[in-house]
Amino acid sequence: GSVPISNFVERTAKPAVGTINRSDQRRVITVQASVASGANVSARVDEVKAWIAAHKEEIDPAVEVNFKGADEDEKRSQTFLMNAFAVALFMMAIILVTQFNSFYSAFLILTAVIMSTIGVMIGLMITGQPFGIIMSGVGVIALAGIIVNNNIVLIDTFDHLRKLYGDRMDVRELILRTGAQRLRPVLLTTITTVVGLMPMVLQMNIDFMTREISIGAPSTQWWVQLATAVVSGLIFSTVLTLILTPCALMLRESARRYACTVIGWFKPKKKVRDIET
Repeated sequence: GSVPISNFVERTAKPAVGTINRSDQRRVITVQASVASGANVSARVDEVKAWIAAHKEEIDPAVEVNFKGADEDEKRSQTFLMNAFAVALFMMAIILVTQFNSFYSAFLILTAVIMSTIGVMIGLMITGQPFGIIMSGVGVIALAGIIVNNNIVLIDTFDHLRKLYGDRMDVRELILRTGAQRLRPVLLTTITTVVGLMPMVLQMNIDFMTREISIGAPSTQWWVQLATAVVSGLIFSTVLTLILTPCALMLRESARRYACTVIGWFKPKKKVRDIET
């Protein structure tokens, strides 16, 4: 039957033996967990943060909760990529201003780069993929170079035609000729890039040695976010380049004409004196 444990065990109060971990001279307790396969780590971390915020009153104010591991690495990568993107835009702006000698042209090109991120988000939403900080961020930075190239081709041709014809041709006609002459180079750049990246977007692995095609291979899953970001952003930015950029060039000319008209209204009229002979 049941036997009291005091019959053969003597209980004596002694200090507990354990390991105390410290970081930056502060005591640290580590709580580790792994998410299920296929689950989004960021979403699970956000759920834990929301739970901690909801039960903040029940936690001792002296306790500080910090998230390490994948969440810390993701934040570090996000900070690095944001700084890299800002530096890239700044260097592009300096080069464009010095070459075009126009702040408006540089601003127009950089605006197309920033607006291309809308196409990246749309592409990821359509394919049902999360925005990966590392791969999608690198895709956005790589996409900026292609977009700048397309806009430079368009704006440089417009400036060349304007110097060639001057006031002998209307600005609207110059813009239409620019679009007609540079439509093929812009479309060729877009089509070749999109077609070349489609196997990565579709997670298609082509083995030329064994002549086999597999879908969803592990080697293709790492690059699918980068390829999707470049493809969707490039398609969206091509529409902006062929439609929005010519409209912005015409807007500059319309604003210049309006400003000249307004200045002409406020010019003082010359007084005509009658001279008696």
